[in-house]
Amino acid sequence: MKVAIFGGSFDPPHVGHLAIVEHVLKELDIDLLIVVPTYLNPFKSSYKAPPKRRLRWLKKLFLSKPKVVVSDFEIKQQRPVYAIETVEYVKRRFAPEKIYYIIGSDNLRDLHRWKNYKRLRKEVEFVVVTRPGFRSKSPFKTIRLSVPISSTQLRSKPIQRYLPKILAREIMRFYS
Repeated sequence: MKVAIFGGSFDPPHVGHLAIVEHVLKELDIDLLIVVPTYLNPFKSSYKAPPKRRLRWLKKLFLSKPKVVVSDFEIKQQRPVYAIETVEYVKRRFAPEKIYYIIGSDNLRDLHRWKNYKRLRKEVEFVVVTRPGFRSKSPFKTIRLSVPISSTQLRSKPIQRYLPKILAREIMRFYS
């Protein structure tokens, strides 16, 4: 079994996240894509939408995608969880022969700062998804995508056209 892990805050989930999932499913030879919302990103000090709400949004968003599973592993820990911990969990739970780890090109600059980075590089194959405004040169496999929005922007000013239709009203209400 080949799996891909796509982690993030998803605060809020937006059409860029949906596009990443669709491209990963199309471009990688995988059996399962595991979407893992963080309880709290280890590089951040807070979140706006509570973890359980973000988990609920993601489950609703990917309900109709048979190869996508939304995992509550990190949220259940009720603390910041490092990528290496999630990879170890996925190995125990799914026993995959291969693990891809999906990151945005905005994470490349600080990737070396991730806990147990060298070990993580041995455990997974990183796949970088390009983002406007961030360097896209990478030693890793790259998926070219250009969605001009981020969760950070949407937290300060929710814009309906960048929100998945199935969640737009609920997200607009929460962040407004």
